[in-house]
Amino acid sequence: MSKFGMTVTEHLLSQQRLHPDATGAFTVLLSELIVAAKIISKEARKSGLTDILGFTGDINVQGEAVQKLDEFANTLIIRRMSHLGQLCAMVSEESADIIEIPTKYQKGNYILIFDPLDGSSNIDANVNIGTIFSIYKKVTPGEQVASVDVLQPGYRQVAAGYFLYGTSTMMVYSTGDGLHGFTLYPAVGEFLLSHENIRIPEKGSIFSVNMGYSNYWDENVKAVTDHFTKADPEKGLPYSLRYIGSLVADFHRTLLYGGIFMYPPDGKDPKKPHGKLRLTCECAPLAMLVKQAGGMATDGERDILEIEPEEIHQRVPLYIGSTKDVKTVMEILKR
Repeated sequence: MSKFGMTVTEHLLSQQRLHPDATGAFTVLLSELIVAAKIISKEARKSGLTDILGFTGDINVQGEAVQKLDEFANTLIIRRMSHLGQLCAMVSEESADIIEIPTKYQKGNYILIFDPLDGSSNIDANVNIGTIFSIYKKVTPGEQVASVDVLQPGYRQVAAGYFLYGTSTMMVYSTGDGLHGFTLYPAVGEFLLSHENIRIPEKGSIFSVNMGYSNYWDENVKAVTDHFTKADPEKGLPYSLRYIGSLVADFHRTLLYGGIFMYPPDGKDPKKPHGKLRLTCECAPLAMLVKQAGGMATDGERDILEIEPEEIHQRVPLYIGSTKDVKTVMEILKR
């Protein structure tokens, strides 16, 4: 029976009932994150009318200029999630170190890893942006958070998802039991189920990559893009190139329409030989989502979900999307 139109809270509770030993802590955690996303969505919608566009003048741990809305989203999520009593630590794309929960608050067993505002360099151009999140359970005993608690491979994620802010605000998430999408209905302030059990096409007709970096790619990567720009034997047409420059937006399109998104390694910046995407807060959560939808994600050699992180801001190449398209890329890269 279709659950189309049910609220995300109702959906979370229905998922909770599938686990008789559930305490409700996870539902509380995700519900509070949803509140934060609603606030970010509202601020993003009025950003052209308030003093929240532009740069703060700071540089974050990734070496990137910090946008005002970036800083707002990061601070909001940290503040709202710290007091819940469900988390023992957080990791943010904007923060250099592990964020531990202040001693004045009760601690739980969950770890939240997030990118507060993916695609923020496009904010001023009114391009879709988003919040990516990943949730793990602590693996060591006691209250103290160890590095192994945070540096877990993606297959251990309890949940992952993203909020997409654009013409409408969407939430796409999975707890390992399918992938579902919800659209924020402003009139009632609720996320309503709009995309039930999302499945990515086995093969697509769109590839997404920043072709402006092609001079910095090795020959194997160039062979990949050459493949997609030639006529597909099955369809008689080349793949269409679509690249927004906002990971969450490019991924969302790929998820719904099929095809592949790529961010290969390049020689443009010696400090980032594996590309710019972060394993823990970007690649791993999206890899969980695409797998739940029947797709694949790899760094060119390994399943993204199998990679053991070495540090919280580790970067990896990413090839993600329809199964046949990702397998084709892996075959070409092995030549």
